Amino acid sequence: MTLRLCYPLAAWIFILLLPGVSEGGKLLVVPMVGSHWLSMKEVVQKLAERGHEVVVLKPEVSWHTGETQKHAYTVKTYPVSTKLEELDNAFQLYVATHLKSMPFPLNVLALYNISSNVFSTFFLQCKELFSSTETLQYLNQSGFDAVLTDPIFMCGATLANYLSLPFVFFMRGLPCNLHFEAAQCPSPLSYVPRTFSFSSDHMTFFQRVENTLISLLELFYCNGYYRAAIQLSSEVLHRDVSLIDLLNSASVSIMRFDFVFEYPRPVMPNMVFIGGINCAQRKPLPKGEDYGECYLPDLLLTELK
Repeated sequence: MTLRLCYPLAAWIFILLLPGVSEGGKLLVVPMVGSHWLSMKEVVQKLAERGHEVVVLKPEVSWHTGETQKHAYTVKTYPVSTKLEELDNAFQLYVATHLKSMPFPLNVLALYNISSNVFSTFFLQCKELFSSTETLQYLNQSGFDAVLTDPIFMCGATLANYLSLPFVFFMRGLPCNLHFEAAQCPSPLSYVPRTFSFSSDHMTFFQRVENTLISLLELFYCNGYYRAAIQLSSEVLHRDVSLIDLLNSASVSIMRFDFVFEYPRPVMPNMVFIGGINCAQRKPLPKGEDYGECYLPDLLLTELK
């Protein structure tokens, strides 16, 4: 995406998020379950409270589908065959593997295998979305203006392309530094640590060698990790699709972490850092100091508090 195209798209999403400016905007939200949704939910709720029509698309079986608290958005579910116990078991194995202490490259291989297992379990629900004729008919006839999605499983990006809608990523990051690669950010191996390296931006010579080896492995394991997503997207869109095709067509990437807590690196104008926002229900510290407030930059919303 060129800068000439990027700025109008960023301005468009800015207008969508401002209160009272674009009444009647209709937004389709395709979240990921777990902590990813807990972060996105606060923004989705505020958008709905401002008068936008917001529809959250979720599978019938999900950790947060049966939420009891009141919300201003609409939840649309679609049928899936996955059982809740399968989701629980896959995630428990995922956590247990991360807690094991293993040397390189055994740690990389173990994390790749368990990540692929988790991906397969959850991505099955995405496949079943595109098998639900009733759900697809509803989405095609609803006249949405844009899609807000977490890209970790690529389901929302595939759906946005299928519906020919502009879409916005709400994300923490992707494997293989794909969120930076898709945006064409410089990523020198001697400086930028790769996923699973567990190094900082100040690396020794041997850490740089390890970083280079991991980057070579990424050429294989990310395509393997997302093989099902690439295949499904190609079938749905009736054309050959790559990971970068799905990612670099996003209008804006809302990055759910604080740039000042990361090592400095070049980023693109359509990458907006908003900080962690899991602390909406803040509590004062013992001395009365309140550092729990989350923020969003003025570019996105000015009246979130």
